[in-house]
Amino acid sequence: MPIIRVEMVAGRTVEQKRELVEVLTRETARIVGSSPSSIFVVIDDLTKENWGAGGKLLSDTYPD
Repeated sequence: MPIIRVEMVAGRTVEQKRELVEVLTRETARIVGSSPSSIFVVIDDLTKENWGAGGKLLSDTYPD
Protein backbone atom coordinates (compact mmCIF):
# COMPACT_ATOMS: atom_id res chain seq x y z
CA MET A 1 0.00 0.00 0.00
CA PRO A 2 2.01 3.03 -1.20
CA ILE A 3 1.43 6.27 0.68
CA ILE A 4 2.52 9.47 -1.04
CA ARG A 5 2.92 12.57 1.11
CA VAL A 6 2.93 15.98 -0.53
CA GLU A 7 3.92 19.00 1.54
CA MET A 8 3.49 22.35 -0.14
CA VAL A 9 2.69 25.95 0.64
CA ALA A 10 -1.06 26.48 0.83
CA GLY A 11 -2.81 28.22 -2.04
CA ARG A 12 -3.59 25.55 -4.64
CA THR A 13 -7.16 25.12 -5.78
CA VAL A 14 -9.20 21.98 -5.20
CA GLU A 15 -9.01 21.35 -8.95
CA GLN A 16 -5.20 21.46 -8.87
CA LYS A 17 -5.11 19.09 -5.89
CA ARG A 18 -7.57 16.75 -7.59
CA GLU A 19 -5.38 16.58 -10.70
CA LEU A 20 -2.25 16.06 -8.60
CA VAL A 21 -3.87 13.16 -6.72
CA GLU A 22 -5.13 11.59 -9.95
CA VAL A 23 -1.75 11.80 -11.71
CA LEU A 24 0.31 10.64 -8.73
CA THR A 25 -2.06 7.72 -8.18
CA ARG A 26 -2.16 6.67 -11.84
CA GLU A 27 1.58 6.89 -12.40
CA THR A 28 2.53 5.24 -9.12
CA ALA A 29 0.16 2.35 -9.87
CA ARG A 30 1.69 2.00 -13.34
CA ILE A 31 5.28 2.09 -12.13
CA VAL A 32 4.95 -0.23 -9.13
CA GLY A 33 2.30 -2.50 -10.66
CA SER A 34 -0.35 -2.03 -8.01
CA SER A 35 -4.01 -1.19 -7.99
CA PRO A 36 -4.89 2.53 -7.88
CA SER A 37 -7.26 1.79 -5.00
CA SER A 38 -4.29 0.71 -2.86
CA ILE A 39 -2.49 4.05 -3.22
CA PHE A 40 -3.04 6.86 -0.75
CA VAL A 41 -2.06 10.50 -1.30
CA VAL A 42 -1.88 12.88 1.65
CA ILE A 43 -1.58 16.61 0.96
CA ASP A 44 -0.35 18.84 3.76
CA ASP A 45 -0.96 22.52 3.07
CA LEU A 46 1.51 24.56 5.07
CA THR A 47 1.39 28.26 5.70
CA LYS A 48 4.43 30.31 4.78
CA GLU A 49 5.15 31.05 8.44
CA ASN A 50 5.43 27.30 9.08
CA TRP A 51 8.02 26.65 6.36
CA GLY A 52 11.64 27.75 6.27
CA ALA A 53 14.28 27.70 3.57
CA GLY A 54 17.80 29.05 3.63
CA GLY A 55 17.47 29.98 7.29
CA LYS A 56 14.45 32.20 6.76
CA LEU A 57 10.71 31.75 7.00
CA LEU A 58 8.99 31.80 3.63
CA SER A 59 6.61 34.41 5.03
CA ASP A 60 9.63 36.72 5.41
CA THR A 61 11.12 35.87 2.04
CA TYR A 62 7.86 35.85 0.08
CA PRO A 63 5.35 38.12 1.82
CA ASP A 64 1.89 38.25 0.26
